Amino acid sequence: MKLIKSIFVLCFGLSLSAVAQEYNLADKLPVDKDIRIGTLPNGLTYYIRKNALPKDRVELRLVVNAGSILEDEDQRGLAHFTEHMAFNGTKHFEKNELISYLQSVGIKFGTHLNAYTSFDETVYRLLVPTDKSEVVDKALLVLEDWAHNITFDPKEIESERGVITEEWRIGRGANQRLQDKYFPVVFNNSQYAKRLPIGKEEVIRGFKP
Repeated sequence: MKLIKSIFVLCFGLSLSAVAQEYNLADKLPVDKDIRIGTLPNGLTYYIRKNALPKDRVELRLVVNAGSILEDEDQRGLAHFTEHMAFNGTKHFEKNELISYLQSVGIKFGTHLNAYTSFDETVYRLLVPTDKSEVVDKALLVLEDWAHNITFDPKEIESERGVITEEWRIGRGANQRLQDKYFPVVFNNSQYAKRLPIGKEEVIRGFKP
């Protein structure tokens, strides 16, 4: 039995060596050959890949190269707050019109429509039916509005403070208290240990629109 274990360990070690020799870890990760990449005149980079499933659907994502790691001390939580405000009024969709319109064409919030903010990026996601071209066109307009046409209505900002404060409060459980202890160790006291996307309650409640 010991001999068998030794042979297995030896073979496993040899296979790892073969993998290490095959790839140069300094090289950039290769891009899927089926992905079409380009840049629009306005500087936006796009990635397109055909996918047969789910059928008659297109998944649209807007990835903004900005997250909580870029915040100053008095801005903590504002990247995440901005993400929330994208659903509270844009140039082409006032207040709750965006959600109402998308739901009217069968797009469910949470399932087909969502967003998140991380340390390094903010991502908006739409899963849209393709049976009507006007719905796809409208979805692309939504992405454009999210990119640079959020209205930041002061009344909507005041309303959203309570929503995010409650989200912050719910998140202050045992897991978060543990994170407060080990994140400075894991991230070696870098900004990543100090810039959780949810931010600080006093900033969320007190920043000026």
